[in-house]
Amino acid sequence: MSSTHEGTFDALRGQLQEAAAKFADGPGALEGILLGIVDDVDRAVREPLEIFPVCHHSPASATAMARRLREKQPKVVYLELCEDMAPLLTELRNCRLPVAVQAFATEIDGFPAEWAPLSVVAPITEASAEYQAIAYALDTPGVELVLVDRSSDHVFQWDARGTRHDGECADPDAPPADEEAALHGDAVGVEIGDLRPRFAELEEHLLRHGRVRHWSEWWHQYVELPLGDSDHDTYRQVMLLIGSLFRRLAPGDPGRVRVDEDRERYMWTRMRQHLAATGTDPADCLYVCGAFHAASRVEEFGVQGADTYEISPRSATKWLHGLIPSSHAAIEAQFGLAAGSVSIAATVWAKNLKRTRVEPYRLAGQAGAKRPKARKTAAAAAPAPAVASSPAVASSDKLTGFLRLPPVLDRLDEAELLGWSVEIVQAARRNGYLASTADAIAVFETSILLARMRDRARPTPYDFQDAAVTCIEKDSVPGRRDVRRLVEIMMGGDRIGQVGYDALPPLARDVHDRLAPLNLKLQQRGVQRALLDIAGRPELEQCSDVLWMLRYLMPHGTARPIMGERSLGERSIQESWDLALGTHQRALIELGYEGVSIEQVLEQRLRRAAYAPQATAATVLETVEDATLYLRSRRLADELGARALEVLSAERGVDGAPEVLRRVRRLLAYYRTSEPVLPPWIESFAKTGYAHYCTLLPTAFTDDDATVRHVAATLGFLFGMESLALSLGCDRTQLELAVAQSHPRDPSKTALLWAAQVQLGNLSRADLRARCDELLGNPMVVPAYPRYLSGFLHALEPVPGLTDFVVEAVSNAFARLPDQVLLPWLPTLISTLRADGAELAPLLIREAGRIFPGRLAALDEWVAPWRAQPEPEAVSAWRQADGDRQGCALLAAHPATCDAVASLLGCDGIWQTPESGPRGAVLVGLHPATAEALEVLLARP
Repeated sequence: MSSTHEGTFDALRGQLQEAAAKFADGPGALEGILLGIVDDVDRAVREPLEIFPVCHHSPASATAMARRLREKQPKVVYLELCEDMAPLLTELRNCRLPVAVQAFATEIDGFPAEWAPLSVVAPITEASAEYQAIAYALDTPGVELVLVDRSSDHVFQWDARGTRHDGECADPDAPPADEEAALHGDAVGVEIGDLRPRFAELEEHLLRHGRVRHWSEWWHQYVELPLGDSDHDTYRQVMLLIGSLFRRLAPGDPGRVRVDEDRERYMWTRMRQHLAATGTDPADCLYVCGAFHAASRVEEFGVQGADTYEISPRSATKWLHGLIPSSHAAIEAQFGLAAGSVSIAATVWAKNLKRTRVEPYRLAGQAGAKRPKARKTAAAAAPAPAVASSPAVASSDKLTGFLRLPPVLDRLDEAELLGWSVEIVQAARRNGYLASTADAIAVFETSILLARMRDRARPTPYDFQDAAVTCIEKDSVPGRRDVRRLVEIMMGGDRIGQVGYDALPPLARDVHDRLAPLNLKLQQRGVQRALLDIAGRPELEQCSDVLWMLRYLMPHGTARPIMGERSLGERSIQESWDLALGTHQRALIELGYEGVSIEQVLEQRLRRAAYAPQATAATVLETVEDATLYLRSRRLADELGARALEVLSAERGVDGAPEVLRRVRRLLAYYRTSEPVLPPWIESFAKTGYAHYCTLLPTAFTDDDATVRHVAATLGFLFGMESLALSLGCDRTQLELAVAQSHPRDPSKTALLWAAQVQLGNLSRADLRARCDELLGNPMVVPAYPRYLSGFLHALEPVPGLTDFVVEAVSNAFARLPDQVLLPWLPTLISTLRADGAELAPLLIREAGRIFPGRLAALDEWVAPWRAQPEPEAVSAWRQADGDRQGCALLAAHPATCDAVASLLGCDGIWQTPESGPRGAVLVGLHPATAEALEVLLARP
């Protein structure tokens, strides 16, 4: 638009042109900027479709919006909000604000996989213009609400071009500081009316000359307060002026500019399409958007704009929508606002309503909303005649008068400031500060002093906050909250929203219904204690199942068991829980995006974990155990077990052997006690695992990446599963060959190999003891002897029968190793037992308690068993050999037990002594049929 356009703002143009010539020494860039700003305002004011510029979470915008809606009574309200969020807005009446409208996608198509899950949130507070527009449109008959901004899918489509610059992300340098500030998670925030200078030098200039610390304080002082009592035309033109100023002084970032202009083209295209489809008169419509976008200069601007923009189709990503709780702290953290600014805005909103007597719009049934009076409801139901429906006719130049007015200094409200001062001292005392009445007086006087230093007569909440910190804050903070946080709480606190039951997704409602027998107010924030007497009330077992699944699926602290546990084959008869479902309501709602029941979500997550590309045999076995524990699903457990077998066969290392061994042992113990037969998958797993680990064993002994713990777990699987594997058709020769082919170089693995040879019978204990004595007697090997002992400690996993020998070896080490070798090894011994030997330490302690004397007096006469030479006579007779025959000396010496068993079975017999007994294979002589059949088989040609 040419600056010579004759119209409402000709006088203002002339004044700005003279000022530009005076201060810039002639026409130039400054004149172009100033006149361009006026042109932008004039263009927006002349638009037939009334544009209502707003700033997000601005009390002045909300007050002006409520006033304008009651005056104009538009039939169509166009709102700058993602168009796919429209169906959710009716559910706002079931919530306590602030809440956020969320679009969520886990199954993405058309975006990089690392972006998943995708999330977009649009927070809504009561002190916002968008809520006033939504409440008016939804509760007024005959009014249509149309969302015209780009869809959630387009938010990420345009982000794929590397242009997420439009104020929709939180400040990366200001991460959420607490739980309330993290209510939005890592979602992309969409706000209506992002109005902040994008020119860093301009913002710095405004803050410095305004004598404020941050942008929220500047906006409160120089925009919110002056516009709080202004009329509609003044408010509208000033907001358009600010939006145009920030837009024209913004740096020329092409990506950011392209996103801004594409959003404006998108919104005007949608509005023209709606007007053409419905035939609505633009004078009966109201377009609510950010002041930055209201001063647009794209060709598509206006109802008569160029119709050349083509909206790209959405991707195939499946989007889910819902409402999640929000908070003032979460809004501030996500959009880079000063801490406490949204709470202060809510306080200012309440003051504006009281001062201006503007009646705000609230959704019927809104939690916390006042019930409207009957006569006012009737008046609202019947739209009044449109007032000033044609902005081109009714608007006049309000900017000139507003800009000429000197700043209005509010008179000091001593009663209010005195109340603040007394209240902050009381709060400081409750939080451990040594504050007194003198501090209250100091805060009062300092607030006035700071306000006057900053050229204002009435202290703002920010002035009061600085004064309180100066007068009360000492060297340290005695409690959890400092004085700055106490002031924020005093000014309104961090209001946290809540999504009502009717607005929850089906999964969340199902959880609340199934936990109803607990008789708790689960939607309340905070921790609640639930006591479950399952033995006395069997119906509570279903509540227990839900709580254990919530503990698995939800963040830590949502459902925390205090008493009771759930393990394979065990069920608690009483449980106690700390529940915080209200605090973690957002997580429960997002869980509802994944399915309609927690069982379905849990099954999906278990399958996803089992079939992940990085899944290992141990992780898949964990999913089998979880499916059995929480879902009690034999079908799913069998399917995941087959997957574990498949993953195990593809592994080429023994890194996961310890976890595999632990979980397989637990599953085997469970199935053996609870099932008549073992599931086919676990039999196949034992058989395949036996052959698999036999193949990997020689390599594991020599591989430097395989630790002694991994090799010990491999041997533990082989020896522990040996009986089952042999019964299923495996050959023990595989294991014997694998051990024979193993040639470790590491001392700890060498000790493991010796333990395996003892277990297989290839090495006697006497030979093992002799090898250890040889090591202790060799000065060259003594420094490495503790590493052999570490190997023996790990050998207790596969060969627990060596416990007494390990006690003997450790005792000999303490007795014979020099201090310079023994003392550095002690920390290693302790750390090994603590980290890897938690289950082995009781074996060692029990065996040591059996071997060593229990009293100090007996220690002097005590002789270690391994040093005692003679053996018991019965044992010696049993072990001695007589040619090819071994006698049963023990049974013959003590026949009473066998006589009792024979009498019980009704058998009569005569004892034979070893000297008189038959020699040779007596059993073959008594039953020759088997030998004769074998002879015939071997004699065949």
